[in-house]
Amino acid sequence: MASVFSMIIAGDLPGRFVWEDESVVAFLTIAPVSMGHTLVVPRAEVDNWQDIDPALFAHCSEVAQHIGKAVVSAFDAPRAGLLIAGFEVDHVHLHVFPAADMSGFDLALANPNAAPADMDDAAAKIRAALRTQGHGEFTPTG
Repeated sequence: MASVFSMIIAGDLPGRFVWEDESVVAFLTIAPVSMGHTLVVPRAEVDNWQDIDPALFAHCSEVAQHIGKAVVSAFDAPRAGLLIAGFEVDHVHLHVFPAADMSGFDLALANPNAAPADMDDAAAKIRAALRTQGHGEFTPTG
């Protein structure tokens, strides 16, 4: 059975995409630790990050850096956090989020009830920041 991320990537479930290329996508999580919390996900369905092709993992990391710069800019954050947990969905994904301190690194504090309008606004801000960085070709119009 396809992972929930594969279903989002295929368009079978909705997603707020901020990055799309031939091998990696990024979209907002439905339960952010901070507004702008984005998941970087390879299109290939791999469960453990230790098992992913090293070149694909390197590309995921590169995209995560671009997303990190975008969330810092879009949300005026001092840093971007990066986590790889892998317990929520059996599909490799990197969590990238604006961070002001270590509290954002606790996924147990994620908000599963974030307002849809706030999430739409966050996605628009990240897309705009990515375009400003010169990544418009990978940034969906939303």
